[in-house]
Amino acid sequence: MTANSSVLKTYLKRLTKLRQGVTKYGKAPHKPILLLAFIEQFEKGGIKENRVYISPELVALFKETFTLLVRTAHTSDFSLPFYHLSTEGFWAVRTKLGTQLNIHIKSITTLNDVVDFGYFADDLYTLLINIESRNILKTALLDYYFPDTRSEYLKTKQGSYIQNLQSYLLNESQAEYALTVNDTDEEEQYIRGGLFKKLVPQVYNHTCCISGMRLVSNHGFSMIDACHIVPFSLSKDDKINNGLALCPNLHRAFDRGLITVNENLTVLVSDAIAEDLANNYALQHLKGKPLTLPFGAKHYPNASNLAWHRQHVYKG
Repeated sequence: MTANSSVLKTYLKRLTKLRQGVTKYGKAPHKPILLLAFIEQFEKGGIKENRVYISPELVALFKETFTLLVRTAHTSDFSLPFYHLSTEGFWAVRTKLGTQLNIHIKSITTLNDVVDFGYFADDLYTLLINIESRNILKTALLDYYFPDTRSEYLKTKQGSYIQNLQSYLLNESQAEYALTVNDTDEEEQYIRGGLFKKLVPQVYNHTCCISGMRLVSNHGFSMIDACHIVPFSLSKDDKINNGLALCPNLHRAFDRGLITVNENLTVLVSDAIAEDLANNYALQHLKGKPLTLPFGAKHYPNASNLAWHRQHVYKG
């Protein structure tokens, strides 16, 4: 037996003996679901180093995998297994500087605020970056924990959740999205909010639609924000056409009603501000400037949402 096959045999045993919380619905399925979501991220190229960051894509994979495999009354909960998997000895969580990870964290938003990334034991990571050993581990997880639903899972698992959600938010799907957002579905709101922040700058080519500013670093950092036209807290709308790509100063000015956009998609500037017009960055210089729009009218800002902003936010 080679060293790698010996390690693989060890992990086949460890992954089928996970410590699972016992509930009135039976053993909690969250740890094996999270491991399967990790494996799918490896398959999709979403994990390229031994650092696993909390992202809308990862939470969406967890949520979709949970829906396809779990038939008990357990609820999808990403935050607990992300932490509790560390009790298995092959997974650890690195917190952000100066913070402590509280075992009682049950909010994905709070977890994301506290956690920098998670990482695998080196020998397990070596197995997971190898297609053959990764597939063996995936099969073992499915066979051991989800024998009754594995076949349907393998038949239907096409990443449809995240793809369908992106199509819906991009206004490219005529059908209403299957999952309804509500105030108690924090995972769904986290996924949609994260995709909104990513997709709005993308469709505007990471360019501020008013100033024309564009800055993307080699590290993927962008200076362009995704700005809601009607706040999500009021609209529960994370569709792309409830968004504008703005640089941070104009994002703040828009949110405070110092600027808005008229029905002709040109900029209005409030008269209720005092500025030094000799300054090249004065907001008044933007008055009447047409928006730089994304390709495709389906991505254009929604006229009704802009009208709402002019009526309820703009300080004209």
